[in-house]
Amino acid sequence: MIRHIVLFTAKDKARIDQIVAGLSVLATIPHAHRLEIARNRKTDEIGNDVDVVVYAEFENESALAAYKAHELYQESIRRVRPLRELRFAADYNVFSDAVLAERHR
Repeated sequence: MIRHIVLFTAKDKARIDQIVAGLSVLATIPHAHRLEIARNRKTDEIGNDVDVVVYAEFENESALAAYKAHELYQESIRRVRPLRELRFAADYNVFSDAVLAERHR
């Protein structure tokens, strides 16, 4: 499984809801097992620069590629790009690349 995480900062904080709306079209693309779009709660002690988060899970590289090739992905880019300042993205393989930690109670 691949996790896809994208972080956005807004050029104008008053337009964050428009960014969320522009990203919401991604939820109708059928290739993700899970897709979440949310405003950052900004509760971190060190930094709260990120305004919006996209979190998605895909079965494999093919599903992620199909998601990015979908016409609604391009529509979302068209809507959001003029509103965002920065965009950071990361993709990783959950079971081979990730370090999994167990919490002992």
